[in-house]
Formats: sequence, structure tokens, C-alpha cells
Amino acid sequence: MKKYIFAILVFATLFTQSYAQTSTTKKNINIGSVANDILTGATGTGTGTGGLNPTNLQMENGMRDALTQCLTNSANQVSLKDGFFRNLAIKILFPQEARQVEAGLRNLGLGSICDQAIVKLNRAAEDASTKAKPIFIDALKKITITDVTNILLGSNNAATTFFKNSTTTPLTSAFSPVVSSSLSKVGATQAWSAVTTRYNRIPLVRPVNTDLGKYVTGKAIDGLFFVIAKEEEKIRANINNRTTPIMRDIFGWVDKQRGR
Repeated sequence: MKKYIFAILVFATLFTQSYAQTSTTKKNINIGSVANDILTGATGTGTGTGGLNPTNLQMENGMRDALTQCLTNSANQVSLKDGFFRNLAIKILFPQEARQVEAGLRNLGLGSICDQAIVKLNRAAEDASTKAKPIFIDALKKITITDVTNILLGSNNAATTFFKNSTTTPLTSAFSPVVSSSLSKVGATQAWSAVTTRYNRIPLVRPVNTDLGKYVTGKAIDGLFFVIAKEEEKIRANINNRTTPIMRDIFGWVDKQRGR
């Protein structure tokens, strides 16, 4: 009898240790486990009625699909030619401290120089935005179930805020050299130099010496997250923008939690 009781205690101890180890090691989402998703039914039904009582895995996969769609669409949009220049909401204009430069040159009949500089500032931002995807993919790999829950049940821009907080620093590091190179490549550095040189020659004006690379990098990142916020809002607001069955199920469940 004593041996039997001892065996039960050993088994219970080992089971408890195994469960604790599993619980502590399950920190990050495995976004590449497609086969496991299928076996566990994590792909969802696609009804979007909110009747699903989602597991952690289903929430992870629904959020993953939504974030992948949101981030990919946004990066693709802004990295196209005219992705910044033709989008008035994110179009990069002269820095605030240099607006008097633009006004002064246009008054002197040198508006074409200003126009060329603005086009080239936006081209540099579009060029740099091609570097965004790998950074977003890396951030997706590190997202936890706590992050997923907070994003799903958070505000309409909860995902955008999360990624802005977690990726702005690496985006700045990745964008800065590309922006500097692009500014040179597309002629923005030369155009900006022509603008500021002409302006600074005007008698009695306060010289302008803007760090152009830093300015364009900041505006490029701001513009990217503006577009991401719009993509996130579309997914949350309309079932037709939820392009996979699990997305429809999970966001249908979210809608139900919010009484929609």
C-alpha cells in the first residue's frame, strides 16, 4: 500500500511540474503553426455571428490574420510611388520652421524649386517604407496572448498604438539610413540645399538649418501609422474587411462583447 501511495505522489509531482513548465514557457504566439491551427479547428467557421467562445489559439490566429493584413496593406500602400505624395493626409510638406522659406521663395517667383523639393521629400519617404515589413514581422513573433486580448478588446486603434510603441525605435533605425540615401538618390538633398541657400541669401531673414533626414524619417513613420490606423478601423468596423474565417469569428465575438 505504501508503495502504491508513493507512486501516486511521484506521478502527481511530475504532472504538476510538467504543467507548470508548459504554462511558463507559453509566452509568445507561434505564428507559423498552420498545421496545428487546422488540427485544433483554429481556422474558424467564418460566420462572424459572435457565437464563438474562442480559445487562446483562436484569438491568437484571428489577431495574427488581422495584424498581418493591416500591416502589409499599409506598408504596401505607402511604399508605392505617390503613396505619400498623392495622399493629402500624410503628404510631407516643408517643416514648420521652414514654412517662411517656402512663402519667401514663392513670393520671389521661385515656386518651382519648392515644388520639386516637396516631391522629392515624399519620394524619400516612399523609398524608406519598403523597410517596414521585416520589422513588423519581427514584432508579430513577439506578441503575447495578453497583448492579443488587450488589442482585441481595446480601442479602435489599439493595434496601431501597440505597434507604434513597440516598433518606432527599430523603424527609425531602419528608415534613417534609407531616407538619407534616398534624399540623395532622388535629388531631395540638392533641392533642399537650393531652397535654403536661396532663402538664406535674402537680407535680414533668419537662416533655416533643418535636419532634413531626421524630419523626413519622423514624417514617414507618422504617415505609415496613420495608414495603419485606417486599416485597423476598417477591419473593426465592417465584416466585409475581415478576409479570413477566423478573423470574422474573432471580431464577431469582439462585436458581441461590445454589444454591437
